[in-house]
Amino acid sequence: MSNQTLTAIPGLLAGHAADADQSTGCTAILCPAGFTPGLAVPGFAPGCRETELMRPESLVEVVHGLLLSGGSAFGLSAADGLVRFLREQGHGLVMPHGTIPIVPGAVIYDLDGNRKPGLLPDAAMGYAAARDASAAPLPRGRVGAGTGARCGRLYSLEGPDRTSPGGLGSSLVEYRGVLVGAVVVVNALGNVHDPGTGICVAGGRDESGRFFDRETSYAVLAGDAVPRSNTVLTVVASNIPLDKTATSRLARMAATGLARTIRPAHLTYDGDIVFALSPKEAPKGFTGSWSENLLGAMGGEAVALAVLDAVRRP
Repeated sequence: MSNQTLTAIPGLLAGHAADADQSTGCTAILCPAGFTPGLAVPGFAPGCRETELMRPESLVEVVHGLLLSGGSAFGLSAADGLVRFLREQGHGLVMPHGTIPIVPGAVIYDLDGNRKPGLLPDAAMGYAAARDASAAPLPRGRVGAGTGARCGRLYSLEGPDRTSPGGLGSSLVEYRGVLVGAVVVVNALGNVHDPGTGICVAGGRDESGRFFDRETSYAVLAGDAVPRSNTVLTVVASNIPLDKTATSRLARMAATGLARTIRPAHLTYDGDIVFALSPKEAPKGFTGSWSENLLGAMGGEAVALAVLDAVRRP
C-alpha cells in the first residue's frame, strides 16, 4: 500500500493550514459519512471541545470531523471552520432544524513561538484546512497543527531554549486486511526515544549538544519549576467497525505508544489526548479475523511509529 498515513483508512480525509510566520497551524481530519468516536485522556490538562459526547455513555454515536490545532485554548475556534465547511457540503447530524456537523477537537500550547498569541488559528484557518482535506497521503513534519510544536520542553523551564523541533507524524500498520492508522502532534515535555533501540532521537540537549539523560530529567522534576506548555495530540483509526465502548478501548490501548517513545509522559500539565475513530461498515470483501486486542496492539505500534515520524521529518 503506497499510502502509509491515516488517510489510508477508507472514509477519512485530512488536510492542513498554517501560518509559518506565526509558527502555528491546524489540521482537519474529516469523516463526512460519520465515524464512531472513542476517547482516552492520559494527560491531566487537556484543551478540548465536544469530547464529552465521545464517551461511551453519551448519546451521540457519530462524529464528522476532528480538529487538531495550535494556539492553546484560542485555537479551539478553528473547529468552527471545519463545522462550516462540513455543513456547506451537507454533512452532519440531521436534526429538525438543520444539519449539525459534530467536530470535537484539541489543542497544543505553541504560544511561545507566536508573535501575536491569541489571533491564530481561527475559524478561517480551520476552514482552509478542511478545504485542503483529501484521501492523499498526509504531509508530515512541521505542518498543520505541528507547525509550532517542540519536544524536550522539560529542559527549557529555566534558562535558554534547549528544545528541538516537534511536528506532526503519521503511520499505518496492516495485518491481513486489518488497518490501523495514527496521527500524532508531538509537542512533548520529554525527549523522544526509538522504542526498538532505546536511543534518544529528539528533545532537549545540553551545551555540548548531547541529549539530557534520565538523571537530569528527575533533577528538573524535583525542583520548583512547573512545566505548563506541553501536549501531545493523537488520532488513531481502524477500518473495522466498533461500538463506542470498543472504540474508546482502542484509544486507551493505543495510548501506550506515547509512553513507549516519550519520556517522561502524561504528567500533571500535559494535555495529552487520544481520539479514536472507527467506520460504520466493514471494508468490502473483508473475510479476515480480528479482535479488540489485535486492534489495540496495532494501535500502540501505529502511535509509536507516528511519534518517530513526526520528529524525523524536516
